Amino acid sequence: MSYQCPLCQTPLALSHRTWRCINNHSFDIAKDDYVNLMPVQHKHSKEPGDNQDMMQARRHFLDAGYYQPLRDAVYDLFQQHISINTAALLDIGCGEGYYTGGIMQYLKPSCPDLMVYGLDIAKGAVRSAAKRYKETHFCVASSYRLPFTDHSLDGALRIYAPCQDTELARVIKSSGILITVTPAPHHLEQLKALIYPNVKLHSEAIEQIARFTLQKQQRLSYQMALDCEQRLNLLKMTPFAWRANEEVIQKLIELTDFICDADFYICLYQKDQ
Repeated sequence: MSYQCPLCQTPLALSHRTWRCINNHSFDIAKDDYVNLMPVQHKHSKEPGDNQDMMQARRHFLDAGYYQPLRDAVYDLFQQHISINTAALLDIGCGEGYYTGGIMQYLKPSCPDLMVYGLDIAKGAVRSAAKRYKETHFCVASSYRLPFTDHSLDGALRIYAPCQDTELARVIKSSGILITVTPAPHHLEQLKALIYPNVKLHSEAIEQIARFTLQKQQRLSYQMALDCEQRLNLLKMTPFAWRANEEVIQKLIELTDFICDADFYICLYQKDQ
């Protein structure tokens, strides 16, 4: 398994905490044990990705266990469909590592040679993940330019994160697996109803991914009872926060109780031979 240079697309080799390619492009491992593989010319802003408030809100919300059923369902799928010899899995758009670190903890006992990688465009999120999940390998990089050599991954997880089909097909081995999570129609419907006069449900369409065949699809739906703190955390961690005015925030604070739907599509794809 090898990282790939984001500048010249040749393999990187590790020596004395520096990843280096044959063209002498080098990338140091930070003191918090992650590597930044996002060249400045690939950035569209100074600090791309989620800001600190969004990251903190998401961490508090996830640590409270509201998406634990989703995490368990994803891990069960991996365990059912990876070989005991599987060595390399990638979490695309890993954020603070909630799913990434758990993959290692959940699958390592049955797959002792497992290597788990997390990738995100937000350096602050990757730094936080690397501090918390020491057995997992984290990098700052774009999901549109995956910094991995061709056919080097046995599987990948993509929760909401965008990624090009061609990049997925390039880095995942033949017959390797891809698990995706997307919002099903009623996901966070009650939260949206506080913000938008007319709530538009998420699409029921299942994504088609070039060079991958859909093998399994499941829908996971349940209700979450959220106290005031977690309502606000949920709002802050979603794109809806940009549309929420002070009136919406005050409504969330004043509600005596708030039940919100979690509704996900979980899909398992296998790469064609």
